[in-house]
Amino acid sequence: MLKKTTIFLLLTTVCITLCNAQKKAPSTEEQSLKENFKDDFLIGAAVNSNQCKELNSEESILIKKEFNSITPENDLKWSNIHPRKDGFNFNLADKYVSFGEKNNMHIVGHTLIWHSQLASWAKRIQQKDTLKSTIANHINTIVKRYKGRINTWDVVNEALNEDGSPRESIFYTVMGGENYIDLAFDLAAKADPEATLVYNDYNVCNTQKLKGVLRIVKNLKNKDIKIDAVGIQAHWSLTEPSIETIEKTITSIAASGVQVMFTELDITVIPSPWDLEGAAVEQNYEQYENDSKMNPYKKRLPKKIDQKLAKRYEDIFNLFLKHKDKISRVTFWGVNDGQSWLNNWPIKGRTNYPLLFDTKNKPKSAYYLVNALKKK
Repeated sequence: MLKKTTIFLLLTTVCITLCNAQKKAPSTEEQSLKENFKDDFLIGAAVNSNQCKELNSEESILIKKEFNSITPENDLKWSNIHPRKDGFNFNLADKYVSFGEKNNMHIVGHTLIWHSQLASWAKRIQQKDTLKSTIANHINTIVKRYKGRINTWDVVNEALNEDGSPRESIFYTVMGGENYIDLAFDLAAKADPEATLVYNDYNVCNTQKLKGVLRIVKNLKNKDIKIDAVGIQAHWSLTEPSIETIEKTITSIAASGVQVMFTELDITVIPSPWDLEGAAVEQNYEQYENDSKMNPYKKRLPKKIDQKLAKRYEDIFNLFLKHKDKISRVTFWGVNDGQSWLNNWPIKGRTNYPLLFDTKNKPKSAYYLVNALKKK
């Protein structure tokens, strides 16, 4: 029979061995996107009103653990923050900023000038001087209120058509050209000289759209108007744009003398209407709302597609790391799949799986592959 001292020593050795093994192999619970990429670029997420109010404890814990930057989905858009000609509504915006400050996050203001989600009263303005003074009041009031608190502003959003030509929005039409872009950036820079100022758009990887973006950057720089970055929305698919195309876009923007930001990253895994044979973009997509071909994974994401999504994200983040000297922020457009706008666009009521966390806030295969890149 073993002596008590011998048994004690054996048990002590086993305990020490187990403890050391645990130290060498940290659990997946210890992984964090913001920690893994802290020396590379900011990792952000778009948050909604309920998340800023911390109404869901699981989501609150996830946001604080994984992200060091936040962007408001809707709370700072014109129709919400400036709904009346003579009045602003800062209630939700204040909660958003306070949430970011409390958690030491990089806070993004999205967005100051955008033709969509514009307050109805502003859409009716027809005089150039009136619109100019309205833009000035809008930007000065908001940016000065959050001076030194909101770190980055998406100053102008989606000012271009797909061919790179100016979008004929109310701002372009009434102001008589793209001078409203100059005005907006100049006002924002003066209202908060320390804030990072961004031009933000989608489909920037398309050659003609990219040329239009670079034209805007050049025009502002030629006039000595501050612009710090181009935001690439990055609403991509499992195959498009190609990694080579994304890389060319990154290097082209960086060569223009500004930072690159990926501001609204998500990857759709279900078909878009324009993928259907004979379906034109201008068609009414309501006809596809009950089409099973357009909502193929209603109950769950098949393992094969989950793996494709993971590989796509791995390839994208490998590219981001390759060009980390040019990229300052990567923001996912949403925290989890259930929150994603892609469940209702361009067809309502579908089930999409575009992010790193599922509807229950659990990490997907893509999360683990992306995090593993820093351990290679």
